[in-house]
Amino acid sequence: MIEKVLAGVVLASCVLLFVRLLVGERRRDRLDAWLRRVGRVLAQRARAAWHWRAARREAQRVADEAIRRARGEVERDGNVYRPKSFKKPPRDKMH
Repeated sequence: MIEKVLAGVVLASCVLLFVRLLVGERRRDRLDAWLRRVGRVLAQRARAAWHWRAARREAQRVADEAIRRARGEVERDGNVYRPKSFKKPPRDKMH
């Protein structure tokens, strides 16, 4: 199975190179630019697929950390939440 796939890839690349030799210089430049764009898009998508799990894991970790911080030291008065970080510092009586 892998031999047939590899043979197909080699055949397609040979046909592409042959067509590239047959066309004129202007079309060859356009074909080369198109192949670079396609290669760049494929590389970006491959990188995104490769890093997808790591990015998802990192997003979950950041969300869990934000939830943990939000649940921190809080006074509850009915449906009102007052974080301790909102409390004003005691007044300086010396001045």
